[in-house]
Formats: sequence, C-alpha cells, structure tokens
Amino acid sequence: MEKIIEVRGASKRYVKRKTKEVITAVNDVSFDVHRGEVLGLLGPNGAGKTSTIKMICGLLKADEGSIHIHGYDINKKRLKALKHISAVLEGNRNLYWRLTVRENLEYFAGNRGLSTKQVENQVEKLLAQFRLKEKENELVNGLSRGMQQKLAIAVALLANTEVILLDEPTLGLDVEISYELREILKTIVTEEKRTIIISSHDMPVVQELCDRTIIINKGTVVVDENVDNLLKLFETRAYSIKLGEPISDAQASRLLSKFPLSSYKNDNHQHVVEVNLEQSDEIYDLIDIFKAEGTVIESIDRTAIDFEQVFMQIVKGEKRYEMA
Repeated sequence: MEKIIEVRGASKRYVKRKTKEVITAVNDVSFDVHRGEVLGLLGPNGAGKTSTIKMICGLLKADEGSIHIHGYDINKKRLKALKHISAVLEGNRNLYWRLTVRENLEYFAGNRGLSTKQVENQVEKLLAQFRLKEKENELVNGLSRGMQQKLAIAVALLANTEVILLDEPTLGLDVEISYELREILKTIVTEEKRTIIISSHDMPVVQELCDRTIIINKGTVVVDENVDNLLKLFETRAYSIKLGEPISDAQASRLLSKFPLSSYKNDNHQHVVEVNLEQSDEIYDLIDIFKAEGTVIESIDRTAIDFEQVFMQIVKGEKRYEMA
C-alpha cells in the first residue's frame, strides 16, 4: 500500500522548569500510515501519544528523526506538508466560537483558498449529514459539546485534505451523541475513502472503525498491527474456568502472581476464574494451581474479548508486543 505519512525515528524531550530534569516523551518512534486506511493511534496518559500527534500536525518539532506527509518533510517544507492533513484536536480548538455554524464552515474553507461559492454544495451536504442544518445560524459558543464536535469534524472534512486526524472525537459526549458520531464516522470511512487517523480512549470507536492500530507506551511503539488480528490472537488466549468450590487465599495469591491480569469471581455460589494466557502451555500452570488443593474444575471455556481488554492487557503487560 502507498504510504501517505512516514514517521522515522521521531523523538521529543522536555526540560522541567524547576528541576531542569530532561524527560523523554517520545523515543525513536517509527511507523507508516497508508493511503485510504483508518489507523488507531493509541496510548495511556503520559505515554507520548499526544506529543506524537502534535509532531504530525506540525505543532511540535521533533528533536530527532523525521516526519513526511505526502513526501514532504514537515520540518523543511511545513506548509506544503500541512496542505495534505487537517486535524480535529481535543477541546474544539479549531472553531471560532463567535461565528455561526455556517460561518465557521465558510471561514475555514476560505483559509484553504476556497470561495463560498465553491463549497456551497458541500456545506449543504455536511450540514445535513451532521444534522446541523437547524443550527446553521447559531453561534458556536451556544452549542452543546456534541454539536461543537460534529461541526469541528465537518470543518476538517470540508478542507478536502487527504489525511484527517481526529483526536478524541467522542470525549465528553453523552451516549446518544457518541453513538450518532460513530455512525457518521462509519459513513465517512465507507464513502469518503480518505486516510483517517483516530486517537481515542473510546475503544468501541477503535474496534468499529480502525483497520490497524499503533499503541505507544512509555514513549515507544509497542504494537503496530491489524485490529482483527489482535482480537483473534487474544481471543484464543482468553479462558473462563468454572470451579466447583471457592479457591483458598494461597491459591488466589499464586493465581495473581502467575497471571497478573486474571480475575476471580466468588458470588451467588459461582466460582469463576477469568484469565488470559500469554503462551498456550501456561494452561498446565493454571491447572496445577487448582490441582494443588484438589479444587474441582467443572468447565474450561474460551471467552470473547473486546478491544478495550486487548488494549489494557498490552499496556499493563509493560513489554513490546509481537505477533506470533
């Protein structure tokens, strides 16, 4: 697949004002974004994800490494590179609150060199698609957060760039608006065929929309893999063990020591251990814990797993993830 963004060895450091301590936020990060794909760029708070996003958008300059967009080095040919990407950053910072909905669309189109007449039909389409037509003459500062977020994404689409970066598109939205926005994004993915980068803590968004995911933890890339492949792999390792009796404190301690991400439910006469095995032969270690005290195993079943569980297991594992 053709590469539209290339990140090579990007690093970013900060110096604390008081202590002068040097903090490495991003450490030798490299990855590609391919034309037409939907990429999830993820990471826990403080992992270096936000700094990476800002470097891609040209808001921060990498201390080492390079970032190319459509072949242009963002540090050397910044304006040419940024012509190919538009971004919706967390906090709706790309809207003018004292302009109306329609005025925002027309203003930012003008910033890209497009006249009101040139974008007239597209503006009408976006107002309808994002259900903003009834609000077109209202000031942005009077809109709900959900309406503001929808408008911000509409503005990004109107720019007609090859790449759209959405930073936390559903953050702080109620369930109804979050669902509506996910449905709109699905339509955009299907119909627009643009390259989209989504940074989000809303894992259903990632699971439903993204083809591939990059997870950054402690400043480095720990995962660069297809979403479906990750789900399938972790699904084969997830087990639910139903027991005929409670386990002892000693067994519980051994269980958590050997399998830190395991859980044990002991209520309503149900005794169930949920566990994810990194290696298939670890099933014998698990059984030995129950065998040591003669605990009856009633059933062992594979369990379904969602992307949020995958993400947490990778991040808490605190090691670089590799496909088998």
